[in-house]
Amino acid sequence: MRETAAHTGQVLQQTLVLVGMPGSGKTAIGRALSARLGAPMKDSDAEIVESAQLSIAEIFDRFGEEFFRDREAKVIERLLDGPPCILSTGGGAWLSERNREMIGAKAAVLWLEADLDLLWSRVRHKTTRPLLRGPNPKQILTDLLMARTPSYELAPMRVHVQSAWSIERTTDEVEAELARAGVINEAG
Repeated sequence: MRETAAHTGQVLQQTLVLVGMPGSGKTAIGRALSARLGAPMKDSDAEIVESAQLSIAEIFDRFGEEFFRDREAKVIERLLDGPPCILSTGGGAWLSERNREMIGAKAAVLWLEADLDLLWSRVRHKTTRPLLRGPNPKQILTDLLMARTPSYELAPMRVHVQSAWSIERTTDEVEAELARAGVINEAG
């Protein structure tokens, strides 16, 4: 079995923000990196749900997307001001210029890029994605991917996730990209 980074002395030098579409693997890869690096994992959507005591879908239904995006920016700002962590953000967080500037000033950013077929295979049975509600959720996902890709391309780092890759293999690729960029390095 592979020796994990936590055992080889790799240390996260600054907060790492994972961006990408719903289903790209931000939460799963964030958790795996957290375990390897011994760094805390935070999820901006989970933090919003916890503080509001409502699901993301309920927040969208009751208050609208604009309200949600404002809360999201405030939560991300609070998390960026804390100790270095791995931060998984909602799929739309990186679209906001305000968020991109704030994140770019305080953290390293990596885009988990994934093709439509992979994203669809991962989200098609989930009912917790408010933006995918509608008569043709695959078309909605297609449209979101096309609209969001130009913003995601602004991320300084990227890993193109392959459908055949396991969480461990994807995490290996992310870890290698982080090492190349100096976001992680040997302790000491």
